[in-house]
Amino acid sequence: MSRAILRLLLGCLLTVPLLATGTVHARTAQARIAKVTLAVATMTDVHVRLDWPAQSSQGSLELRAGRVEAPELGYRYSNVTWRCPLSRDRDRWRCEGDVRSGKSRPLRLALELDPVRTDIRLGQGNGALALQRLASAPDLTRIDLTRVPVAWAQALLAQAWPQGRLNAGTVTGWLDIAAPAKAPLHISGPLQLQSVAFDTADGTVAGENVGAQVDIDAELAATTRVGIEGQLHGGEMLFGNAYLALQKRRVDLSVQAVQDEGGGWQLPRLAWNDGGILRVDASAALDAQMDLRTLDLRAHSGNLAPLRDGYLTGFLGMAGLGELQLGGAADARLRIERGDLREADLTVASAVVDDPRGRFRFDGLEGDVRYSSTRTLESELRWQGGALHGLAFGAAHLPLRSADGVLHLRQPVSMPLLGGRAGFDHLQIKPPAGGSGLEIRFGLELEQLDVAQLSTALGWPAFTGQLTGHIPEARYANDRLDFEGGLAMQLFGGTVQVSSLAMERPFGVAPTLSSDIAFDDIDLESLTGVLGFGTITGKLDGRIADLRLVDWQPVAFSSYLQTDADAARAAGVRQRVSQRAVQDLSSVSDASFVSGLQTQLIGLFDDFGYREIGIACRLVDEVCEMEGLGLAGPGFIIVEGSGLPRLSVVGFNRRVDWPTLLERLVAASSGDVKPVFE
Repeated sequence: MSRAILRLLLGCLLTVPLLATGTVHARTAQARIAKVTLAVATMTDVHVRLDWPAQSSQGSLELRAGRVEAPELGYRYSNVTWRCPLSRDRDRWRCEGDVRSGKSRPLRLALELDPVRTDIRLGQGNGALALQRLASAPDLTRIDLTRVPVAWAQALLAQAWPQGRLNAGTVTGWLDIAAPAKAPLHISGPLQLQSVAFDTADGTVAGENVGAQVDIDAELAATTRVGIEGQLHGGEMLFGNAYLALQKRRVDLSVQAVQDEGGGWQLPRLAWNDGGILRVDASAALDAQMDLRTLDLRAHSGNLAPLRDGYLTGFLGMAGLGELQLGGAADARLRIERGDLREADLTVASAVVDDPRGRFRFDGLEGDVRYSSTRTLESELRWQGGALHGLAFGAAHLPLRSADGVLHLRQPVSMPLLGGRAGFDHLQIKPPAGGSGLEIRFGLELEQLDVAQLSTALGWPAFTGQLTGHIPEARYANDRLDFEGGLAMQLFGGTVQVSSLAMERPFGVAPTLSSDIAFDDIDLESLTGVLGFGTITGKLDGRIADLRLVDWQPVAFSSYLQTDADAARAAGVRQRVSQRAVQDLSSVSDASFVSGLQTQLIGLFDDFGYREIGIACRLVDEVCEMEGLGLAGPGFIIVEGSGLPRLSVVGFNRRVDWPTLLERLVAASSGDVKPVFE
């Protein structure tokens, strides 16, 4: 039996006339009462036995009840037994002994009563609950609590929150319970909670080490009303994805709640004030399953820096942004109806948003963003600068309009980026609604971005050229970003086309990128010069299909690179390969080179003519499956020589470990490969 219900049993005992008045003459008295009804509780199948030896100063009392119920408070227990020695001092009776329900752990119950006053004390260990009732005010009961385990209130909590479980903590204070015959049950008083822990079976709601000093004012009837005023004294709490870490801060709290029988809760007032970190004023409604139905919220933060650790880590952690750094101030308003966002307004001042992992940064955020599902609203957001994956961008402003439930740009926007410009020709943001998640659509324009700056920012070799492209439509939904159209780069005298571009978890954990890349007429002398890969002259075409990067590391692709003799001839470029480049190709591809000349004479030549170069790699499970221009016995041709001296490179290992291949590329580009002739 839950310990809290025993205080109800004590009140029931007061109605047993056998104990309250009269002089005992018999040695043994027994009574069986079918039902005892009080304002707050009912006992059924009650058996009372009193043994009082003749001429003795005390007797013994045993009370058994088949059922003890207090429906308004949620208490229902069976097989309740109380045994105690009963004594009398003039008009005052006293009885103290163990009470239990079924085979549960007993508690110590003491009762003292006379015609004027009744005192009851229920205790276990250091916790005690004391009840006092005066005959002059039979409808009013005072309950004093001293380090009472909060688990004693589990049944009462279940009336308002069936899913909630009280696991640890104590409560100290007092409560006045008024139970008039023709009015609702009323409970009020101050309570102090210490080290409270609670949760739900599904783990969506939980709390640890929560402290509080609150005043309770509740009315329990067909329509239940609860008011709470006071302070929270630290602790940690989880509500769905919202994780609140109050540490040891004191937070002012005010709650007004109303519940109709069998229905959900209306919260006409919910106020929260955590110093200068967060102030919230809200009203809300929950359905019978405690799911949010409506919410009207206003929030202010004068200092966004501590807001992350205090309130946002749950949401940010899901997006892979748990280390996000914030600064500045913000005001927000939110209105939700039937679970869908109806209106939102965010105003920021001198705000900074910085991802320490270098994925993005915004400096000097100012302005507001206003959204409505029914009205037309205009707003503007500005920033002084920032960076995206290490690529710095300049100041910009976003003129916004909300109409028909969609937030979009009023006009195209561009900003300085890598010596050129980047911008949106359109942007549409559709908040979650009707079971659909967040959806963002935009068109992206890149104009003459400096590839040299891009290479430096990304730690690439010193590539040069310009990046220009237009993505007419990109769509973000379900944590996936898909691009229509493509990007074109002018690199090393040729072009690079990027198409079929898509990203999963672009700002989350282990982002994934997929695309197809095509090369056309790349100048090999410029490319190999930058890579430090010997010297090759000519033109290069190629394709990397089904490229997939996970956390920016390649895990799969099918590639084929091949020289273009026609393009080289049209450009007046000879097709030559240096001895260093031959050796590097041989080392990287695990190949050998063959020649019609004695191997001793090959070292006399600095470079060689070639008819064609071609190499393919299909990356699967960290193994590169290699191919070339064609077969050469058990091997495959990588370089087909031309002229004299004629030299060809043939690969024999068709399966090369990808990490090993990368190590060989690094060694080749640094010149750390010694020529070996066969």
